[in-house]
Amino acid sequence: MTAPAILASDLLVEGAPAVDSARVGFSHIGERPHTKHLLVRTSDGVSLAVCDAGSRTAVHTVVFLHGLCLDQSSWERQISYLLRRYGRSVRVISYDHRGHGSSAAAPMDTYRIDQLADDLAQVLTALHVTGPLTLVGHSMGGMTALAYLARPAAERPVEPQGLVLVATAAGKLAARGLARLLATPAPAALIGLIRHTPEHALHALVGPVCATLSRWRRHGRSTTLAATVLAALATTPMATAVGFLPGLRAHNQYATLATIHARTVVISGGADPLTPPSHAAEMSAGIYGADHVHVPLAGHMLPQRAPHVINDAIRRTIAQHRRHEPLSARRLGMRALAYPRALPPKKPNNCSQHALNDQPSVRLVAGSMTNHA
Repeated sequence: MTAPAILASDLLVEGAPAVDSARVGFSHIGERPHTKHLLVRTSDGVSLAVCDAGSRTAVHTVVFLHGLCLDQSSWERQISYLLRRYGRSVRVISYDHRGHGSSAAAPMDTYRIDQLADDLAQVLTALHVTGPLTLVGHSMGGMTALAYLARPAAERPVEPQGLVLVATAAGKLAARGLARLLATPAPAALIGLIRHTPEHALHALVGPVCATLSRWRRHGRSTTLAATVLAALATTPMATAVGFLPGLRAHNQYATLATIHARTVVISGGADPLTPPSHAAEMSAGIYGADHVHVPLAGHMLPQRAPHVINDAIRRTIAQHRRHEPLSARRLGMRALAYPRALPPKKPNNCSQHALNDQPSVRLVAGSMTNHA
């Protein structure tokens, strides 16, 4: 296998013939594009592992941003869906955040959300992304997208036309759910421990926790906390897992919401203990014209537990010419219930579809979820 190309953020990736973008249409459906595996070197010297499927002449580009302790493989179902449905008409880009997956580690003081937003800007520049763009962010990836949108316009190489925010928050993580642990002295203590303790010793210290969580999952009580911690212990350096915690605690992009003009879909899970649905309700209320799709039985890992919901949201952001396209219950394979913005979402008494207002903004999607993420 050949080694991946190493790209600086200002380096040309590949040549492409001049194409009249006005004549580019969805004419290559069914023809899957070649996937290029690249390394993009950031301005501070960190190499990011990037997968780029498609051409710079594609009609639309979709960029995936994964969550803490995960990697770009967490978007496998969404990427397969897009390549199968649109072929070469849509360019699909995913990458591992610094310190995650196949990307290089970095100093712990760079493990911040604003740094991830800067990394995103450099990836977009290095890959010469132009034209219509949709950002899809899960958990910390959604926070990265919001931080990117908070940057001055001159520091955003591409302005997203679509935005899909999955199980994420604009802030107040330390005030709700299990993330309230961020408000305790524990993160600072862990950072101090990591700076002076070898990696193998840290894994020995948390081994009993890992065993307990494994037994918990085997008995059918899988939770987001168990899945996330196990993934962190198995695949993510402890410095990465803990290094981002202070940044998550400080994350606050509420002021950014009103400035977002992208076609936005916010998706939440009713069984999500890390980013409870109240976060999604606040984001959808703060972003003009945003839709809030709520899946009551889903947990934090929505890309795996409700992939069809994520796929449908991305599809709607791509179809910019149909900006007011409603959720298709038939396409989702489930039934949808719509609520007005003024009312909090609640579980319906029946499964029929109702419109309680002319402009509902929250849709409750009841599906066949087998267990919580």
